[in-house]
Amino acid sequence: MKKTTITLLMMWLGAMTATAQTLPLVFTEENTGSGYAAPVMAAPEDLPVITDLPDILSWSDGSGRVDSYEQWERRRNEIAAQIQHYGIGTKPKVSPDQVKARMDGNTLIVDVTVGSETLTLRSTIHYPKIGRPPYALMIGTSMLALPKPLFENRPIATMNFHEAQVNDYSQWRPHKERGQHAFDRLYPDLKDNGAYSEWAWGLSRLIDGLQMLGEAETKIDTRRIGVSGCSYAGKMALFCGAFDERVALTIAQEPGGGGAAAWRISHRLDSVENLDKTDYHWFLESMRDNFHGDSVYRLPYDHHALCAMVFPRPLLLLGNPDYKWLADESMRVSAEAAREVWRRFGVDDRFGCDIQGGHPHCQLPESQFPIVEQFLDKYLVEPPFLQSPSGH
Repeated sequence: MKKTTITLLMMWLGAMTATAQTLPLVFTEENTGSGYAAPVMAAPEDLPVITDLPDILSWSDGSGRVDSYEQWERRRNEIAAQIQHYGIGTKPKVSPDQVKARMDGNTLIVDVTVGSETLTLRSTIHYPKIGRPPYALMIGTSMLALPKPLFENRPIATMNFHEAQVNDYSQWRPHKERGQHAFDRLYPDLKDNGAYSEWAWGLSRLIDGLQMLGEAETKIDTRRIGVSGCSYAGKMALFCGAFDERVALTIAQEPGGGGAAAWRISHRLDSVENLDKTDYHWFLESMRDNFHGDSVYRLPYDHHALCAMVFPRPLLLLGNPDYKWLADESMRVSAEAAREVWRRFGVDDRFGCDIQGGHPHCQLPESQFPIVEQFLDKYLVEPPFLQSPSGH
């Protein structure tokens, strides 16, 4: 190799290292690219057929690919717009004057008012017995399925997001239908939304409240907030982490189809949750109408792109192949495609996917403790590097 080539290679590697060291681990805003306009949304029948997973880094208008980290903010918002338009419905923006927060003992109470309607969220914070405030916080979507021993000797507070306060749909108990949920009182024009857009909206409002009150009152460091859930709540955790850049760590445990698994890949597998066989309370009914069967290949995104929305923040996916319905084979393919974004910008260590069997659903085995502990310690216990939004 010529000396000039070696010199250029070393300069390139140096630039890669510098970039990796300065990529933010968390942001101060829910969506740093909120100022970007949504891309043109073609009618489903006019979308091209793409049998492979769509290129995450390609612009939606076909004009090329993202070639720098600075462009990712715009591309992330293209993906977010497509997922909302074709898949889950709108996650509406909320202004600070629509949110009021207070603490009642250890319980965070957040009131969100839109027009004449107010929705109230309540979540109790459980503080650790070690360390000192402000603490990191892990939020469980519906409940925190990660085992308690993982938190007993770590200075991490925990609390649950009670999703029924926003949208009370449940597969196991009586529930309201579309148009009748608490969220629908605030946004009647969004009654066709899937639950995952509304649940992601609700978790963001809890983070609003924590930010407004500040660490002196809440004892929480809002730069170190994680979110985790399992099964349908693993999907919820993934959507919440993907759609709010203030989440510093997302752990999606056994999220199954409609979570990290790619719809396209699942379509080719037998006896798994796929786009034709999922719970459509969670998604737009129009997604089934528009992308059923082989029409899934017209979907302009797939769930490897949902995972990539978490970048450059850390993401850990946990699977359990003993439950075929979860489509972990599809999640593995999706994860490898998503990982390329972290790898492209030199922060591959912030992405993890660990699939292990031999245990009941949502019962994390001790063999998976080490990787979860690694992510907890590195991205919640150790203070992350914080970067303000770029101001677009």
